[in-house]
Amino acid sequence: MRREELTKIILPEEKIPKFWYNVQADMPNPPAPGLHPRTKKPLTPEDLTPIFPMSLIEQEVSTERYIEIPQAVREIYQQWRPSPLFRARRLEKALDTPCRIYYKYEGVSPVGSHKLNSAVPQVYFNKLDGIKRLTTETGAGQWGTALSLASKMFGLQCIVYMVRVSFQQKPYRRVFMETYGAECIPSPSEKTEIGRKILREYPDTPGTLGIAISEAIEDAVQCAETNYALGSVLNHVCLHQSIIGQEVKLQLEMVDDYPDVVIGCCGGGSNFGGIAFPFIPDKLKGNKVRLIAVEPAACPSLTQGKFAYDYCDVAGLTPLLKMYTLGSNFTPAGIHAGGLRYHGGSPLLSQLYHDGFIEAKAVKQKGIFEAAILFAQTEGIVPAPESAHAIKVALDEALEGKKAGVARSIVFNLSGHGHLDLTAYENYFAGKTKDVVISEQEIQDNLKNLPVIG
Repeated sequence: MRREELTKIILPEEKIPKFWYNVQADMPNPPAPGLHPRTKKPLTPEDLTPIFPMSLIEQEVSTERYIEIPQAVREIYQQWRPSPLFRARRLEKALDTPCRIYYKYEGVSPVGSHKLNSAVPQVYFNKLDGIKRLTTETGAGQWGTALSLASKMFGLQCIVYMVRVSFQQKPYRRVFMETYGAECIPSPSEKTEIGRKILREYPDTPGTLGIAISEAIEDAVQCAETNYALGSVLNHVCLHQSIIGQEVKLQLEMVDDYPDVVIGCCGGGSNFGGIAFPFIPDKLKGNKVRLIAVEPAACPSLTQGKFAYDYCDVAGLTPLLKMYTLGSNFTPAGIHAGGLRYHGGSPLLSQLYHDGFIEAKAVKQKGIFEAAILFAQTEGIVPAPESAHAIKVALDEALEGKKAGVARSIVFNLSGHGHLDLTAYENYFAGKTKDVVISEQEIQDNLKNLPVIG
């Protein structure tokens, strides 16, 4: 078969990248420094040692272009990496588009999503530091599942605070985590001071990632042998996920193609950054590739948020990061894309968006399920609701190419499957799915509460 006729593009196993790519090395404007939550002064590495191992802190602040992937991590990666890049030929035919559509399928990992790419190295570096127990938050449950498995691989205990609305919508995610030996707790909970406070004030709250982060950090700082692990937003998480985009570039070379458009869904920024950041050096050299981050209209931090310093959590326990934010107290509607219900974006992503290297689009719930169903019926994979945001914009780009008579090359990150999200599809088929759009007034009211810096 000729290379241009391939449908499944597989890299040889020996081509698994040996280094993570660090976009900080190439950014014309580096992200603003994180600030201490109490003093408001720039963070020092020592400020982060109560919850992170020094090896991850070093990755967080590094400006080295490439950081070596430990051999022990690469050996585990081999279970699902390199992940396949598919040419969506049946989808192209259904759309009657001249565009070439590719998707990088991260759902082949044991946990069904890209999250294991960062969970494994995070647990590995914590293990080397003598940590016995990890706490974390999770929205849809994909990150919590990934950290649960990675923790079991290295013999660590794992405690997951899962956003309450997702805990209720996705019971099998909890079972998934418990199968790997983790404890999964609906957030806000009675187990932490911040959880009890929020439940007293807002007993019916659906919960947020910001609340779950606060609970996980409060839990972690109580014990010297416990650290906290974050599944998105931070620099070292985006670093680990860069393996996705590096593989995509190699796979497209195998079929003599290069993308006009690269698309990923976006909550905190891990899977979008993972596929998009390795293309930033090309843009800096004058390449016209477009990088599009897709977020829910119910939580439009990039398209409607403010570029400002804010906390990553509700309680103000985290450092202040400069990012596009809707305010750390923002409580999004309980949409089914729980992994995208986050008030802010990665500082790396936010700076690149602010500087014009990245585009952002917000889409509504009904449209993403329509796109997901067409994709499932043509390509056979039922996507996670989060990933369906990327599919929606990929379809839009393909149809715009058809209208303009332009044969674009479109690549999107299918960051996970939706096998444990079938309740969301059931609700859509039953007519229960509603489009949620927040008002500009609601956003501005919430942004009034941003911390005052300087």
